[in-house]
Amino acid sequence: MPELRKDPVVGRWVIISTERARRPTDFQREPVRARGDNCVFCAGNEDKTPPEILAGREEDAPNTAGWTYRVVPNKFPALRIEGDVEPTAEGLFDRMNGVGAHEVIIETPNHHGSLAALSVDALADVLMAFRDRVLDLKKDPRFEYVLIFKNHGEAAGASLEHPHSQLIATPIIPIMVTEELAGSAAYWQMKERCVWCDIIRQERRAGQRVILEKHGFVALAPFAPRFPFESWVLPTQHRAAFEETGPEELRGLAELLGEFLRRMNTTLNEPPFNFMLHTAPLREGELDYFHWHLEIIPKLANVAGFEWGSGFFINPMPPETAAAALRGDAPP
Repeated sequence: MPELRKDPVVGRWVIISTERARRPTDFQREPVRARGDNCVFCAGNEDKTPPEILAGREEDAPNTAGWTYRVVPNKFPALRIEGDVEPTAEGLFDRMNGVGAHEVIIETPNHHGSLAALSVDALADVLMAFRDRVLDLKKDPRFEYVLIFKNHGEAAGASLEHPHSQLIATPIIPIMVTEELAGSAAYWQMKERCVWCDIIRQERRAGQRVILEKHGFVALAPFAPRFPFESWVLPTQHRAAFEETGPEELRGLAELLGEFLRRMNTTLNEPPFNFMLHTAPLREGELDYFHWHLEIIPKLANVAGFEWGSGFFINPMPPETAAAALRGDAPP
C-alpha cells in the first residue's frame, strides 16, 4: 500500500509509492518505451491496459478500437483507489494511507500525434474528459484535490511516447496549490480583488507579456517566470474551478491551447514540456480569490543545487522576450 508522509518542518506531504519502484536498480533511467505495435496505448491494444473508465467513441463497445480518446487507470499507480485514509501519528510525524486515484488520459489513437496536431473538436473532447473525470472524482469524499498534468517527452518525465496526460486525486491539497491559495487569499484581504484577475487586466493593458488571446482565454508569460518560456493560460472571466467550465468554453480553450502549442513547437523546435492544471480544491466551491490556470513549462533548463537549496530560480530568458518570440514578433 502506498503511504503519504508529512514533513514536520515545512508541512509538505510526500508519496512513498513502493509499488512503482521496489529496488535501487529501478531508478536507473530507461529510454521512452513502447513504439509501434508494442505500444499499449495504440488502437488495437486495448486489452493491454486496465479497463477504460471513459472514452470517446460512436459505438458502445468498451475496450475495443474505434475511440478518439480513452481514460484508463494507471497500471502502476502512485496512489491506490482502494482503502481508507486512516491518518495516524508516529511521535511528531504524521502519515496516512496512500489512497487516491491515478488515471491516464490517452489523447489520441495516433501514436505519432500530439495535442498540437489535434483538431479543435478532438482537443475539446480531451478537455471535456478532464472536466468529467474531476466531476466524477469529486463525488468521493476521501479526495480533496485532483491534479491534471502532462509530461511530454523523455526529458519532461514521460515513460511512454504515445500522447497522453494524467490525473492524480489526493486526500490532501498539494503544498504548491496551498501556497497559491494562501497568497491569493492574502491579496483579497488587502484589496478585495482577485489577484489573478488583476494580473490579467494589467497584462492586457500593457501587452508586453500577452502571447495570445481568444474566445475568453489568454496565454501570457508571467512577470516572474521560474523557467525559460514558462507560460500560463487563464480564463479572462473569473472562474476558480476548472470543472465548472462549460462545453462551449472548453472548445474555445481548445482553440487557444492548440494554437499556443503549435507556436511553442515552431519557436522552440518541438521541446519536451510539462503542463499542470491548478484549480480550486474539490471542497472549496467557487472562490472569490482564486482563478484556475494552466501552467506550461518547456523543459529547456535544469534545476540545480542553488535552486534546490534556496528556492530561487535563475531564468536566463526575460518573459517579455519569450512572449514576443511566441507571438512571432520580429526581433528589434
